[in-house]
Amino acid sequence: MSKIFALSEAASIAIHSMVLIARAENGINAVKVAEITGFSKNHIAKVLQRLVKNDMLKSVRGPAGGFSLRKNAKEINLLDIYQSIEGPLDVGDCPLSYDLCGFDRCLMGTVVGKLTAEFKKFLQDQTLQSYI
Repeated sequence: MSKIFALSEAASIAIHSMVLIARAENGINAVKVAEITGFSKNHIAKVLQRLVKNDMLKSVRGPAGGFSLRKNAKEINLLDIYQSIEGPLDVGDCPLSYDLCGFDRCLMGTVVGKLTAEFKKFLQDQTLQSYI
């Protein structure tokens, strides 16, 4: 079944993991995140390392290690997390990002730009604190 909107698995892992990490008082490891979410432990570990590299998380190695937030949960919104994984969210009108089109106007109208802008605003308005 097709969907108008699809979130990549990596972005979904990042957002869900960051909420779990924000809720954990002393951090949480990738194995525990995998148990809770059902995502692959290896994919979670890759995504979390990317968030560490992008200064969103701190990591501690070892048996008592895990991941914790680098900033306060009030200061991190879902857009920050999404863009840390997917890159900047472009609010363009063309769903295929074409610069040139064979038609004099887009067959999709402005719906793609409107939906993207609304999604971006939603992510921007949601902080991790909202989910603790």
